[in-house]
Amino acid sequence: QVQLVESGGGLVQAGGSLRLSCAASGSTFSIGAWGWYRQAPGEQRELVARITTGGFTVHADSVKGRFTVSRDNAKNTVYLQMNSLKPEDTAVYYCRADNYGYSVAYWGQGTQVTVSS
Repeated sequence: QVQLVESGGGLVQAGGSLRLSCAASGSTFSIGAWGWYRQAPGEQRELVARITTGGFTVHADSVKGRFTVSRDNAKNTVYLQMNSLKPEDTAVYYCRADNYGYSVAYWGQGTQVTVSS
């Protein structure tokens, strides 16, 4: 059982930056990978970036070079640094934690990111 709390969302102008944070509590020792997902109005939830506890990362093509996922295992926290934001980045961003066997997923409540032009 893991609880995830996200923060850092908000309203930003195109070209600006935000950093999202996701802090985990509970059985955090069981987390094998973290993920950031987003869901725009009328769209399905999509992967933005993932990172393992060992530091291996993947980023969606749409955000490569602009977004960077990182983590602090000691603090049980994952971050998403978002630079050069575009209006199409507007979405609710969700944090996800998977256990080591990737058999259980935990989701945060989501945080709204709105990019204006």
